[in-house]
Amino acid sequence: MNEEKNISEATIEALTRNFFKEANSYGFQYEHYLKFVNFLLDMALEPQTKSTIEKTINATNKSLNISALPIKTQRLTITKFAPKNHFSFLKEWLNDEFGRYFILSLSTNHSITPEELVSSGNNILGLISLNDGTPIGLMGFINYNKQHSKAELRKIIGVPNLRGKGYGKEATLAWIEYGKNALKLKKIYLNTIDTNIRNIKINEELGFKVEGILRNEIIIDQNYRDILRMGLLFD
Repeated sequence: MNEEKNISEATIEALTRNFFKEANSYGFQYEHYLKFVNFLLDMALEPQTKSTIEKTINATNKSLNISALPIKTQRLTITKFAPKNHFSFLKEWLNDEFGRYFILSLSTNHSITPEELVSSGNNILGLISLNDGTPIGLMGFINYNKQHSKAELRKIIGVPNLRGKGYGKEATLAWIEYGKNALKLKKIYLNTIDTNIRNIKINEELGFKVEGILRNEIIIDQNYRDILRMGLLFD
């Protein structure tokens, strides 16, 4: 077993500065740095074997013919969002630092409210619950375009202590299958905040590919932020 090394911040900073100097000499631009970070994460984080949870999730979803709601996976159930019963959960989940990005990074030309999100006929929402019935989050196909067979994917795990446990990925895998089989989608796309490298990594594991960067697309905390557009195509 390899011993964990204690590498100082000064060493890491020095290595970073050296790389930055070399990268500048090659003419690196913003998108090149982003690609570099993604490649670096792939090499650093790629496991030798899939975790037990991931194996179970993938095997379960492949065995399901997901063509209607509700959807049941190994640990979760996704049901049709019912505003009368579920809206209070949505408002609560959108109020924290993590949840607000569910709406902030949408590809819309104006800010929308939770009420508008729920009432629009172009948005298809699903409530994520544990198999014991406890609501924990939301899946969504936003701006569903039946004519062009495409929609924007959104997800949120609203319960803070349940984040980072694979529930979001498990729900997303099932939701993608639902979009492909039930809605006959040919393209699912999403937008992610430029600095959310971990989210980019997860999306790539789900099959999404980077399509481009939308410069200064939104304002968050009085600062312009880029949005990274990613897409998943089906034959």
